Amino acid sequence: MSALILLHVCSAIIGIIAGYVSMVLRKGSSMHRIAGNIFTVSMLCMGGSGAYMAVVVKPNGGNLLRGLMMVYLVSTGWMAGRRRQVAAGGTPAATAFDFAAFVLALGIAAAYLNWGIAAKLSSGRHDGYPATLFLVFGTITLLFAASDARMMLRGGVTGASRLGRHLWRMSFTLLFATLSAYPGNRVRLFSGVPQSGLLYLPHILLIVSTVYWLIRIRVRRRRAAAATAEWTPIPVQAN
Repeated sequence: MSALILLHVCSAIIGIIAGYVSMVLRKGSSMHRIAGNIFTVSMLCMGGSGAYMAVVVKPNGGNLLRGLMMVYLVSTGWMAGRRRQVAAGGTPAATAFDFAAFVLALGIAAAYLNWGIAAKLSSGRHDGYPATLFLVFGTITLLFAASDARMMLRGGVTGASRLGRHLWRMSFTLLFATLSAYPGNRVRLFSGVPQSGLLYLPHILLIVSTVYWLIRIRVRRRRAAAATAEWTPIPVQAN
């Protein structure tokens, strides 16, 4: 096994473990941030090494887009967690990083959809992957790019929207990595393990946890908005 493949596999294993550990830790705690940082670095290494191998070692367009999508999602998710407030005084909180990430997402989505449509019109597959897979992930990436555009037009993101952005992207990255491990590499990593529906338990727990926290964030946002409306002073008109 080459050093590059070893880096890719070890990064995936460490990242997946750190991701699920961060799920059970108290949100906002120092341990949650440490686990999140380990997850982010691991996913960057996993996605970056995968994209590099898909270009240099064994060219494969599908694997290239998978690697780039991992890098895009985890980096923007991590940045959303780091961003604390929108800059005041008319200065936009969106940065050059946000614009570069938006352009990258558009490029990934365009490539996914282009190859998906081309595969649909020909053999039905591209680089070993079915056309449907390209079309689905192209649509998902396009939705993330639309979220980036909306965030930049608003001049940044804060409060519950920031937390939702962080949660969506980090959870999707973890789900993506988990699916890549199983069933994506079922033959290599789980050849000696009896095949059972229980192997999908981490996937299910991740989806349930993500939905739970998204609902909780939405409820918190509504309560905050209601409290603000209740305590907003009514201007007095001068006679």
